[in-house]
Amino acid sequence: MKNYRIKALTLALILATGVSNAQQSSLLHEQDNNKPRLFTQLPSRIPVETAELEKLISNNQETGKDAALDLTGKGSATFAGKVVSTASKYDNSIRSIVIRSSSFNGATFSLSALADENGNIRYTGRIISFKHGDVYELESQDNQYVLVKKDFNRLVQE
Repeated sequence: MKNYRIKALTLALILATGVSNAQQSSLLHEQDNNKPRLFTQLPSRIPVETAELEKLISNNQETGKDAALDLTGKGSATFAGKVVSTASKYDNSIRSIVIRSSSFNGATFSLSALADENGNIRYTGRIISFKHGDVYELESQDNQYVLVKKDFNRLVQE
């Protein structure tokens, strides 16, 4: 009779532990829809010249160096900061840089350049702050690169 009690008690403890772990993991993934917006003063679409992207990823290969990207084409809003990380792999066919902003409350701009076998370069990147509710994602549209403003929570769900 005692063996059944010990087995039942052990099974109950295992089930209780499993249920409590499942509840904790669902709490970790809840999204905060009330995060403040960081880029309210900027437009929803910002065209970016390919030459500017190439200059940014080529000239700022040293960690700690200053880097900047003009976000308006007029110099009125600039993503400026320090290079916190760089990488180059496979004979420079993949290059990346991460810049932490001094002008946008610590947001980071991660930019990668990917070269195919023919030497064609494709850029990917995003400007993001995990403390804020809006991000910019770099997209190729009509043979031009555009930073497109998106909602942080929707980006994370994709």
